Order: sequence, then C-alpha cells, then structure tokens
Amino acid sequence: YVAAVYEHESILSPTPAALVERRSALELMGRNLDIYEQQVLAAARQGAQIIVFPEDGIHGFNFTRSSLYPYLDFVPHSHSGKWNPCREPYLFNDTEVVQRLSCMALKNRIFLVANLGTKQPCARSDPGCPSDGRYQFNTNVALAADGALLATYRKHNLYFEDAFDTPPEPDYAVFDTPFAGKFGMFTCFDILFFEPAVSLIRQYNLKQIVYPAAWMNQLPLLSAVELQQAFATAFNVNLLAANIHHPTLGMTGSGIYTPVKSFIYHNMESYGGKLIVAEIPVITADYKTNLEKTPGRVSEKGKEQSPPSFYAEMMYDNFTFVPVWGEKGELQVCANTLCCYLNYRRAVLTDELYALGVFDGLHTVHGTYYVQACALVKCGGLSFSTCGQEVTDATALIDFQLWGNMSTPYIFPLLLTSGITLDFADHMGWKNNYYFLSKNRTSSGLLTAALYGRWYEKD
Repeated sequence: YVAAVYEHESILSPTPAALVERRSALELMGRNLDIYEQQVLAAARQGAQIIVFPEDGIHGFNFTRSSLYPYLDFVPHSHSGKWNPCREPYLFNDTEVVQRLSCMALKNRIFLVANLGTKQPCARSDPGCPSDGRYQFNTNVALAADGALLATYRKHNLYFEDAFDTPPEPDYAVFDTPFAGKFGMFTCFDILFFEPAVSLIRQYNLKQIVYPAAWMNQLPLLSAVELQQAFATAFNVNLLAANIHHPTLGMTGSGIYTPVKSFIYHNMESYGGKLIVAEIPVITADYKTNLEKTPGRVSEKGKEQSPPSFYAEMMYDNFTFVPVWGEKGELQVCANTLCCYLNYRRAVLTDELYALGVFDGLHTVHGTYYVQACALVKCGGLSFSTCGQEVTDATALIDFQLWGNMSTPYIFPLLLTSGITLDFADHMGWKNNYYFLSKNRTSSGLLTAALYGRWYEKD
C-alpha cells in the first residue's frame, strides 16, 4: 500500500499562556490546517491511501490548562464509526477542527490520522473529574476515506503536559482499512511503555501502526528515527511515524518503516515541513527478519586483557564503559546482572574514540522507566569523559558483533550512522539467552550500535 507521513513545522501561538477566545484559537489552528490541506492533496496525487500528521501539529504547545481550553474540540470517544463530521457537522458543538480534517479525508478519498486537543465534560460525582469540570485529552483521530470518524486515541503516557489529563484507562485504538487491514495508534512517549503500545500490538496481533509524535531528539540512544526504526524491527510491524519539525527545539525525524527498510527524514538545518510518501508491503504473517542465524561464539576470554573500565554519564544515566582500542578485539563490560560483549574489527584506524557501555537500572530523568542497555558509541572527543555525549558525525567503519544476556524480551536494536542516517543489522535475535546484533561494515561511519532493552515489569 502507499502511505504518507508529513513532518509539519507548526505555526505556533507567540503567547501560548495567554487566554484567547475560541475564534482566535480557530484562526491560528486554521493556518496549520491550511497546510494540512495542501499536503493531503499532494499525498493523494501521489497515490497515498493513508496520511499521518504529527502530535501538537494543529494547536502547538506550551499552554497552561486554561489557555489550552479554547483550542479544544469536542470529539465523542464512543461514537467511533458512527459519525461523519464533514457530512454531519451539527451533531455536536465545538467540532470545527475535526470537521475540517474529516472533509480533507472525504475530498481526497484518503484515510487520515491527526492529533488534536479534545475536551470532555465530567460530573462532580466522577472521582477523577478535574476541579474545572472537564477532562482535556491529547487525542489522535483516525478518519476513513469517506470522512467517517473511525477511532479516537487519548494519549496515555504524557510527557510533562500539564494542560492535559491522562485517561482513566489506557485506550486501545484500532481501525480497519481495505488496503492493509487493521492499524493501531498511539502517540509519542507511549512508544517507550508497555501500556498501551505493546499491549495493543499483542492483543490485536497488529502489523501496521500510525504514530503522531512531537519528539525531542536525544542522542546517542533516543533520536526519533533511530527509535522508530528499532520499534518497527523489534515488533515486526510497519510504522508510519510523523514528527513535528522544530529544529531549534531539537525536534525532527519522521519516517515510514518496515522491519527491513526505512524511508526517513531527519533535518536539523532547514525549516518548513516535509512530505514522505512510500509504497510498503502489507505485513501479514510473522516473518522473521534475519533472525535465528548463529552469532559467533560467546567467548569468555577477553577478560584478562580487557582495558580499564570507567564511568560516564549518557542520557542522564551512569554507564560503565570500556574503551574500544586498536583495530580489533573482544571486550566485555558488566553492571548489575547485565553483561555486554563485543567482537570488533575496524577497517582503518581513525583517531576517534569508541566505547562499549552498559546500564542496567531505573532511568529517572524526563520519565521513569527501567532500561537494560548495551551500547557501542562514538565518544565526543578523545577523553573518557566525552563518552555518552551527543555526536552526529563519524568516519570509522566497524565490523562488529554485540551481544548481552538481557533479562527482558523487549529489545530495541539501534543502529545509527553518520549524519543521523540508519543502517540495518545483518543478523539479530536470540541465541542461548543472549540477544545479539551483528553488522559487517556499516554504510557510513558508526555513531551508535546498541541493544536498548525495556524491562517493563521493573518500571
């Protein structure tokens, strides 16, 4: 099928904390919707059957709870499939935004997924009801090619979004399409958690996911395209990921991903949006992507001559590292119950310092979640203290096998190369309680090769 995602540079309110009338809120959102309209048309002309827009793309961000209110539509949560906002605009009040989205879908005969703010009045008798008498949700809507509202999803894992409420129960949002069967949807930070993302995929055996995001890139392990690709690979799904484009805030990185191929956009230099359109196969059965091929032996030697280990902070976590010296070698580094092993050979010795790092613990900055990570990273400079820094360029071509005795089955294989480009591993998978990732010669200089494990039970 042909899919489209649009990385949108949203027109933002210059004063998001100011209280405005619904009329001026609609005026600002209308300017973003005008751009959406052009992009839907462009995508449809290229044969796209579905288009996905980013989180916060229509209203923007940095609101307070009360300043956000005029920007919120009323979208009934339970009416999925029974209401066509374009054809029945008068059914509910305050539905201007969802009406416009519905009409775009209908006019261009395309499935459309977008993110908007929604409101839902609640009764004082509801123990969860906020004091102002309403819920405010960060919501995705999926609209059919005839404009009907197919599904709504209210973001569960909010990322410092005080203006929004968490829904009482996680939403499992699924909608059906004639061209690729069932799609599931969730938003941004949700991708790192079991509920609802993993739960949804397992419960409905989903193979297609739509994913609006407003993701701030964090190297070396959590840049948007790197994690999006790893998710598609780890869960063997197609992922249609639309991120917002605000380079000054470190936000860029969208793509259409299959478990074996990626069509991505990552651009910190230029302004304006970007439409990605790609034809991808519908995944039906579980095909294993290069898995189950045997890695090299898990060797216990290398202990004697392992170089000195050192500690450095990477993404606010205290990693234990060993330097990756010389043109080839075998290394091991451990923390808690996790041991990471690396076999490597460099094509040419460059004056770049690499290190193999391990972390097995609770990550507590910008969210709390348990991580088990084995990571081969390029350091920022030549001193140990620079390991874990954000690096975007590298020249070293390294053949490697990386493996670890991970305690969780949920491993995201990360492989990032110079200029924030992606590569695919030659082999990966489980072998005797070790998860491994191997690659002969990356296409460009290696930035990060990592096994990023999420141990959900220990959150």
